[in-house]
Amino acid sequence: MSTSSFFTRRSVVFALATLCCLLWGSAYPAIKNGYALLHIAADDIPGKLLFAGWRFVWAGLLLLVFAHFSGKSLRLASARAAGEVCLLGLTQTALQYVFFYLGLAYTTGVKGSIMNATGTFFSVLLAHFIYHNDKLSAPRITGCLIGFAGVLVVNFSPALLDFHFSLLGEGSVVLAAFILSAASIYGKKLSQRIDSVVLTGWQLFIGGLALLAAGWSFGGQLEAFSPAALALMAYMVLLSSVAFALWTILLKYNRVGLVTVFNFLVPIFGAGLSALFLDERILEWKNLLALLLVCGGIWLVTREASASKA
Repeated sequence: MSTSSFFTRRSVVFALATLCCLLWGSAYPAIKNGYALLHIAADDIPGKLLFAGWRFVWAGLLLLVFAHFSGKSLRLASARAAGEVCLLGLTQTALQYVFFYLGLAYTTGVKGSIMNATGTFFSVLLAHFIYHNDKLSAPRITGCLIGFAGVLVVNFSPALLDFHFSLLGEGSVVLAAFILSAASIYGKKLSQRIDSVVLTGWQLFIGGLALLAAGWSFGGQLEAFSPAALALMAYMVLLSSVAFALWTILLKYNRVGLVTVFNFLVPIFGAGLSALFLDERILEWKNLLALLLVCGGIWLVTREASASKA
């Protein structure tokens, strides 16, 4: 069986995309614990950028080491290719995280999670105009709306009824979601010419360096890493390298709309794992309803994709 046929199988896409979202969802409680261990205040954006920068630098290095020992060349074919990978790292990893953290500093976590989920809509919409075989359809639109409803449900609270919208807060989070969506489609294009693991390793490393530079430029500082903080960072490095590499591979071999709809699972897993590890209530009706809605939306989109292949 060829690599392309393996990664386009519906069961493989479902399993690997769900795993990626589970890993990214686990980053929610991990990041909160990391902030606590390193005493990073809620409004300390430079400190948060340093924390993210180290995470992605080491994740990128881990992937590059893995690629090297797998017999893959780490050299990029030309100066143009190097520039393209740098652009991907500066946008997909660095720029979108800067706007994401900036937005979260001026909005609530509830609104931030919901606004960040708009990235799926951006991905589906951009793919409609870029790829001739990834057009909008009634099942795809319906599936995305149902999935987004699940994100609304899992984040439901009195804060959700506050319809105040600020450009610095919610606007920055939406901009981060758009940047990530556009950069992911750009990365899909590059992955046709550059090995997916090598591409992901370089873009994470370059983006992580940019985040470190930004954090230091604005006076960010981190306390010395304790054994517990180092263990937590090691886990976050591992989850980032595995999730981003698998996601890049899935985008390389599949339609953007088919893969990105799974992103609705991230806040669902994030809410559930945060409740589990932060001693909050997890068995609430809204969590189950949200999961059912998101899975229903994913089923609609993936079912349509399978039918169109047939």
